[in-house]
Parts: sequence; structure tokens; C-alpha cells
Amino acid sequence: MSMAAMKSSSAMSRLLFSKPTPPALEWEKEKPKSLLLKHPLYQTTNSNISLQFKEKILCLEIMGVDSGKALAQNPSLRSASLQSIHSVLTFLQSNGLHLNDLGRILGMCPALLTADIKSDLVPVFQFLSRDLRVPTHHFRRVINKCPRLLVSSAGDQLKPALFYLQRLGFKDIRSLAYRDPILLVSSVERTLIPKLRYLVSLGFSEADAVGMVLRCPGLFTFSIENNFKPKFDYFVKEISSGGLEELKEFPQYFAFSLEKRIRPRHALVLESGVGFPLPLMLKTTDEEFTELLNNNNKKKKKLKTTCLDGDDDDLCV
Repeated sequence: MSMAAMKSSSAMSRLLFSKPTPPALEWEKEKPKSLLLKHPLYQTTNSNISLQFKEKILCLEIMGVDSGKALAQNPSLRSASLQSIHSVLTFLQSNGLHLNDLGRILGMCPALLTADIKSDLVPVFQFLSRDLRVPTHHFRRVINKCPRLLVSSAGDQLKPALFYLQRLGFKDIRSLAYRDPILLVSSVERTLIPKLRYLVSLGFSEADAVGMVLRCPGLFTFSIENNFKPKFDYFVKEISSGGLEELKEFPQYFAFSLEKRIRPRHALVLESGVGFPLPLMLKTTDEEFTELLNNNNKKKKKLKTTCLDGDDDDLCV
């Protein structure tokens, strides 16, 4: 390899397996009136707590949010004014979210209830619009896919993650927005880079590891201890004929359950005595897989009969 090629390879390695330096990086609404004062649950709440705190609890419960869990995960909620919470809810609805979306979203991300609209939320929606090119009428679709977007810093998390993923080779911004937005809320230093390095440690080249995550972005979301290690060990010990080529070409292997899919199907394949490529073994439905096994068994029986009858000695060698 020439010196220029070695320098180019080294530079590319540093580029993809090191922390990136991202490029540099109003809204107000009228406060709605409370709708809870006459709610029947209002009378059953502990009379020793303040009326405003009582309203906050009822507001959360009516939307389907576990108020106890929300308060435990976001202590700032105790001192937040009802007016500020209403402002957040109104802002979210003005950006396309439906009232029946909020219970699930706020249950997952109670920090959202005390977010600052101007400094926290506006930048996230600007990121969706400007960086991911998501039209306003699709905000709801993307956020429901990954509510954590709303509690992630646009400058410290979302933009660096997008910058790194694009540098890695993710060119389809639409796919990132609509199918894999969870990658945007994943830490570059603590999640994305370590997963790539782990794949390299298994024996894949850096280029192969990058190709695998581009083919199967879900690899970035899998646990090393609970997913990669047991499935890779099983592949090496039970499935592989000595190489990693099958995994390189079909990284989706790691997306299937070891106990519910990989192990039982592989056992049936071994029993049938016919080798199946990984995609055929794992991607087919139960009905299709059973049909494949039955067809192979029929072929084996036919071949056995042919050999016993001595009709074609070449097939029986």
C-alpha cells in the first residue's frame, strides 16, 4: 500500500471512529384557562395540598400520565406553574401533536412538562424542519416514532449525531427521520462509536463494520452484552463454517431472537440435513419455513428411493 493510501486509510479511520466536531448551531402562546376546576376527581384529591398542585395532578392523570412516576422522574414539576405546563401543551399541539398523543409522550418524557419553549423546544422543531427536512404536517409522525427527540438538545445531541451519521455514510435523511430517529438521540461517544468498535473487535474490518450498520441501522441500538455477545457466540460455535462473510452480508441476523427464532430454526435445519442461508432461515414466515423444510424432506425421500432402485447412480454418489 502506498504512503498516500495509508495516510488516507488512517484519516478515514480517525474520522469514523472518533468524536466529531459538529457545525455551529419564538414562539409564544396565550395561556389557556384551566379545564379542571369542575372535574369530579377534583373533590377526591387530598385537601392538604395546594389547589394548583391538585390541578397539576389531575391534568396529568386525565391525559393518562402516571402523576406519581412523572413527579418522581421530574422533581421540578412540583414547583412548575400550571400556566407554564399549559403553555408547553399548547405549543406541542400547535406543532401538530394531538391531545391523545400527549399521554404516551409525557409518560415517556416527563421532563418535557418543564421544558423551556424558546430554548428547549423551538430548536428541536427547527432541527426537524431545517436539518431533517420534515414538513410541519409530519412532525407528529416523527415525534410519535421517537418522543425522546423532544427532550434532546438540538445543539448538544441531535446535530452532532446527525453530523456523525452523515459522515459515516447515512445519506437518506428521510429514512433517518421516519424510520430510525432513535439514532439521533443516541450518544455518539457512548453508543455509536463503541458499537462500531465492538463489531471491529469481533473480526470485521472497519469498512465492513460501517457497511453492516448502514445495511442494518438497528445494530446501533442493540446491547453488546445481551444481544451481540450471545448471538455472535452461537453463530461462531453452531452456524458458521469458519468465516464471518454471512454475518457481513446479513447483519440483520442480530435483530432476530436467539431463543425464539435463531436456535429453534437452526435445530430444524440441522435435522433436515439441508443447509439454508441465514436470510432464508430467519426471514421467512413460519408457514414459509415449514414449507421449505417439507419440500426438502420430499426431495430427500425421492432421492433415497431413486438410489435404492438403482435408477441413477450419479445422484447417489
